[in-house]
Amino acid sequence: MKITYLGHAALQLEIAGKYIVVDPFISGNPLASGIDIATLKADYILLTHGHQDHILDVEQIAKTNPNTLVVSNYEIVSWLGEKGLNGHPLNHGGKKVFDFGTVKYVTAIHSSVLPDGTYGGNPGGFVIWNADKCIYIAGDTALTLDMKLIPDTCPALDLAVLPIGDNFTMGYEDAVIAADFVQCEKVLGCHYDTFPPIVLDKSAARQHFEAKGKELLLLEIGESISL
Repeated sequence: MKITYLGHAALQLEIAGKYIVVDPFISGNPLASGIDIATLKADYILLTHGHQDHILDVEQIAKTNPNTLVVSNYEIVSWLGEKGLNGHPLNHGGKKVFDFGTVKYVTAIHSSVLPDGTYGGNPGGFVIWNADKCIYIAGDTALTLDMKLIPDTCPALDLAVLPIGDNFTMGYEDAVIAADFVQCEKVLGCHYDTFPPIVLDKSAARQHFEAKGKELLLLEIGESISL
């Protein structure tokens, strides 16, 4: 499993020969100017919720990947379906087996509205696994006790992707607690630095994680890791 950080909360996953783009906000992010969305491969697009800073580039990516399948909640999949995109809807607690592995839609505590003001359904996160690896993508969320259910209902996590920028989501202090709740020692931080209210003190964040015995990965935009 290969994970490439595309800036903000956007990721590209390569799993079992398939490409999965998560929460693409690239063209509107000056920090991600080095990412060419016209060249992004996407067999699937996973969307945690409807805010513009998570779905801005969905339609453009789908144009260059016409067979892509959008996976999100019912409301978002329906809204994008009216724009001609193919999708598979999930709701909280539900899971679906795809050709790269299983995707489960789990709770997130946030808000969700689509760019034109349409109701975006309840926000969520994803747990994604196959026979080899399992990752948790929390989406935009506060710390919540629901995270404690993940180790009881999903395979053991190899990586948790958690927002750490504070203000609109949990900060790095709560993210360490979230890592405890989901029983994962390795965290990939996201949702920081894009806007002034979420600029991150990276040194403090790393030190805080280290003091709690956990590993915090802060990737450069375009950088990849393999699990």
